[in-house]
Amino acid sequence: MHNRQAFFELPYNPLLRDRARELRKSGNLSEVLLWQRLNKKQFRGYDFDRQKIIGNFIVDFYCCDCGVVIEVDGSSHRDKAEYDFERQAFLEGLHLTVIHVTADDVLHRLEQVMEMLYAHPALR
Repeated sequence: MHNRQAFFELPYNPLLRDRARELRKSGNLSEVLLWQRLNKKQFRGYDFDRQKIIGNFIVDFYCCDCGVVIEVDGSSHRDKAEYDFERQAFLEGLHLTVIHVTADDVLHRLEQVMEMLYAHPALR
């Protein structure tokens, strides 16, 4: 089980701070909609961060309570298979669980996405 201490022990690249802030401000619609359901401990009382820097990567959502990363895969992930593979391997190497949801599912099937997240073993 992860905790706040684990949050501060994650590798962190301070050079990505401005980019993460930019991403939080600009937020695409699917990320904003999902954030509205995860923010302020609304999901099972878990504390999520948005656009969290982990190593040399910025993940969409990170939950330090259970060591889960949620990635909303949309157009920005097209043609980036190698990058996504590297990031996935790095995050899993930190013993984090990475859950992928599509931007389309968040936009058009948000309730089903939330049901899947509630049922996911890493988020219990």
